[in-house]
Amino acid sequence: MFDLPVVQKKDPRNKKPPWLKVKLPIGEDFKRVRKLVDEYKLHTICQSGNCPNMGECWGAGTATFMILGNTCTRSCSFCAVKTGRPPEYDEDEPRRVAEAIKLMQVKHAVITSVNRDELKDRGAEIWYQTVSQVKESSPNTTIETLIPDVKANWEALSRMIDGGQEVVSHNMETVEALYRKVRPQAKYDRSLEQIKRTKAAGHRTKSGIMVGLGETKEQVFKIMDDLVKNDCDVLTIGQYLQPTKMHLAVDEFVHPDIFAEYKEVGLKKGFDFVESGPLVRSSYHAERHL
Repeated sequence: MFDLPVVQKKDPRNKKPPWLKVKLPIGEDFKRVRKLVDEYKLHTICQSGNCPNMGECWGAGTATFMILGNTCTRSCSFCAVKTGRPPEYDEDEPRRVAEAIKLMQVKHAVITSVNRDELKDRGAEIWYQTVSQVKESSPNTTIETLIPDVKANWEALSRMIDGGQEVVSHNMETVEALYRKVRPQAKYDRSLEQIKRTKAAGHRTKSGIMVGLGETKEQVFKIMDDLVKNDCDVLTIGQYLQPTKMHLAVDEFVHPDIFAEYKEVGLKKGFDFVESGPLVRSSYHAERHL
C-alpha cells in the first residue's frame, strides 16, 4: 500500500479579494511626476513602500516625498522600506524637494522620512529646512508631515514640527497588543505622547493604523480611545498588505463593511475626520484632512 502525496493547499489569505484590485499606473501626468522624481533624485514612499495608490495619486499630480534617504534604521516587520545603516544625509535635499514641489504645482504636499536613530537630532534640522524651503518657494502650498518616532527626544520633535506645516502625522501602525510583533523598536505609550506634544505645540494631529494583522475589533476601538485622549484629530485605517514573503503574513482581508463601521465608530468617539477603507494609506486623500 502506497502513501498518497500530501497536497499543499493554497492559503486563502494570500489571495486578494476583488475590492483590493487597483489600476496600473498609466497616463501622461503619472509619467511627468515620475520624470521629476527621477530628475531631482528624490525618494518617495509611494515607490519605497509599494503603495497601491501610486497610480491614482501620481496620475493626479501628487506624491509623498520621503526625505533623509531611503534606508531606515528600524526593522519593522510590516514595512517594505529597506533597513540598515544609512549613508550621510544630503544637505541639498531640502532645496531639491522644494523645487520639485514648485514645478509640480502641488496644492497640498505630504513629506515623510525614514527613521534616522543614529543622528543626534533624528534628522530634525533637515526636516525643518525642507518644510521651510517649500513654504518659501510655494507659499500657497499646504503641507502635511508624516514624522517618525523621535524616541522621546522632545527637543528634536520641536524643531521637526516648527517649519510651518499645517498637519503633523505620526502613525501608530497597529494596536497595542501587536506592538512587539509589528513595531519592535517602538513604544506604544511613547508614540501617543509624541502626538499629544505635537497637538500642544499648536498643530493639527493625525495618525494611521493597519488592520488585518490579527487584531480584534475591541483592540481597534481601544486605540481609537487612546488616540482621542491624546489629542489626535484625524485617523486613517487601511488594510495591511504583505510586501514580501520576508514580512508578516496577512491574517485577514478585512471586508469594506468593517472599514465603514470603523469610520462610523471613530467619528462618534471624537475624531474630526476618519479615512477608513481597504486601500487607505496615511497620505491617501491627505488634502481632505485640512
